[in-house]
Amino acid sequence: MIIDLKTVLLAPRRFEFSIEPGWWQGDRENDQIIGLGGPLKVEINIAKAGSKYVLDGRLSGRLLIRCDRCLEHYESDLESDFRLFLALIPSDTGQSELELLEDDMAVDFTSGNEIDLEEVVRSQIFLSLPLKCLCREDCLGLCPVCGSNLNIETCECQREMGHPAFLKMKNLKFKGESE
Repeated sequence: MIIDLKTVLLAPRRFEFSIEPGWWQGDRENDQIIGLGGPLKVEINIAKAGSKYVLDGRLSGRLLIRCDRCLEHYESDLESDFRLFLALIPSDTGQSELELLEDDMAVDFTSGNEIDLEEVVRSQIFLSLPLKCLCREDCLGLCPVCGSNLNIETCECQREMGHPAFLKMKNLKFKGESE
């Protein structure tokens, strides 16, 4: 959904829409987000504030996510509020690069007078993910030897505890220690 920012000059605008599950297109086979687990409800208010635009929004719905430990898919609720500051890149500078000040680090930039709300939503979905996505808190993950999902089955692999570089130290005997 492309929005012309010129229409926001006089009065703030509110956008409410729903995104269907088929909208999400992953980039690769091993993406963290598999897709949407149902319709995603989006509410965004856009207002002009000085030379910038302020986007206040809310996302609510369900995501299909890949677990970081066992790589299985699971559904997770998404409830995210966000505030985004947007500024137009000055076109009259004649410079190919622009120096950013510390205040500019919290601002997104656009080169035209249009903004794609679907790209904003996509970015906010990624930003709403936790650092570690787990299907459950006590997820056992995969066996490092055979790759079995330890949540589903137990394997008979012999796993040495500790870092492989230190396994030789297990066989060392101390002076005076019996065999």
